[in-house]
Amino acid sequence: MFQFKRINLTLVAVFLTAFLGACASSGDSPTGTPEEVQEVQTQLLGDMPLPQGSRLDGSQSIIIGGGDSWVGRAVVNALQGATDVYAFFQSEYPKAGWNTVSAIKAKTSILVFTKGDRTATIEIHDGSLGGPKSVITITSSPKNANVISPMRK
Repeated sequence: MFQFKRINLTLVAVFLTAFLGACASSGDSPTGTPEEVQEVQTQLLGDMPLPQGSRLDGSQSIIIGGGDSWVGRAVVNALQGATDVYAFFQSEYPKAGWNTVSAIKAKTSILVFTKGDRTATIEIHDGSLGGPKSVITITSSPKNANVISPMRK
C-alpha cells in the first residue's frame, strides 16, 4: 500500500513538472518549423545572428522596425548555457561585421558591439529551472542617438 502511494505521488509530481514546463515555454514566440522560425527571427533582427535553436520571446521583446535597422529590446531563450552563448557572440558577431567595444564575463555577462551607426548591447543570464538554459537580452539603438534629459521645474 505504501509503495502504491509513493508511485502515485511520483506520477503526480512528474505530471505537474511537465505541465508547468509547458506553461513556462508558451508565449508569443515565432512558431513553425525551425527554418520558418529562423526566417522570422532574421526578418526581425537582421544581421544579428542567434545561437542555434534560440527562440525570440515576443511577450518580453519590444522591436521597432526590422531587418538591419531595428531598435528596441529582443529577449531570446537559448538552448545553450550562458558560457556557450557568450562564446557564440564573441565568435560570431565579429564575423557578421560587428566590432567588440566591451565584453564582461560574469554571472550576468554583458557584451557591447557597434556596426556602422548602430550599437548592440547583449546581456546573458542563466535560465530558470524548467525553462531555457540561458536568456539573452539584446538592446539595439543608433550609436549617436540624441537623448534629451527631462527638465526639472
